[in-house]
Amino acid sequence: TAWRVLESGGSELDAVERGCGQCEIDQCDGTVGYGGSPDESGETTLDAMIMDGNTMEVGAVADLRRVKNAIGVARKVIEYTKHTLLVGESASLFAVKMGFPYEDLTTQKSLSLYSEWLNQSCQPNYWKNVVPDSSQSCGPYKRPGKVTYKEEQTISKRSFHNHDTIGMVVVGVSGTVASGTSTNGAIHKIPGRVGDSPIAGAGSYADSTAGGAAATGDGDIMMRFLPSYQAVEYMRMGTDPTVACQKVISRIQKHAPEFFGAIICANTTGSYGAACNKISGFTQFHFMVSSPLLSQPTEQVVDCI
Repeated sequence: TAWRVLESGGSELDAVERGCGQCEIDQCDGTVGYGGSPDESGETTLDAMIMDGNTMEVGAVADLRRVKNAIGVARKVIEYTKHTLLVGESASLFAVKMGFPYEDLTTQKSLSLYSEWLNQSCQPNYWKNVVPDSSQSCGPYKRPGKVTYKEEQTISKRSFHNHDTIGMVVVGVSGTVASGTSTNGAIHKIPGRVGDSPIAGAGSYADSTAGGAAATGDGDIMMRFLPSYQAVEYMRMGTDPTVACQKVISRIQKHAPEFFGAIICANTTGSYGAACNKISGFTQFHFMVSSPLLSQPTEQVVDCI
């Protein structure tokens, strides 16, 4: 969809918005758009961002409720405000002002995911150091009277889908770069949680003087390292896109060897690459490429490091 937008004369930002928006409609992998990844209260909420590598403008929404087209709302943040990131109920009110309809993001699929989770004593979840014991029961949780902190587990408990976000980098014919992301976030997240996807430099980053990058995976860990920004800076220094991606993954590995994650990178000449962290159940990363050199969108695969 993004490639068709470019071929018909649309801008790089148009391509990112339409491409990510298509994934929201298609509910890609169950982890993008409505009807997937219910939070701890059973509600699906959305995060998205879009970045213009010419002006360095970013539009983003997080914890967006009852509005399906998150990447579209993010684009309106650039076009109609001087802000960068809008969140929660207020982001939804902004979306309505911009002409987006309120719609229920819950489906039978998300309701069944939620009820299955409740039946499994709310396992896995994202709480720690609380009572009752979050590894064995549902809440409501509270702080214990006397706190004995357990070492934080950095192992991702989620099932390893190949992706949990749509991340996209678009390089135009003149080298103009745009990027974007859209996701419904970590399944069974604590309400209000925002991951890496809508954070500039974390979920994605674009700079038309260097390139663009987008990340997917365990956002709570990955966002601490601004991997997309770091990858673009490596490419600015002349580093090959594949190597730039690998260096970013290696940097996170030192602190969280068991994290689930991957990153794609493209420079202004159209060279591209990707890298992922090798863990049990996740040894390869698949991504799609469209370019003038390819007759059709082509799936690429990299081995994780």
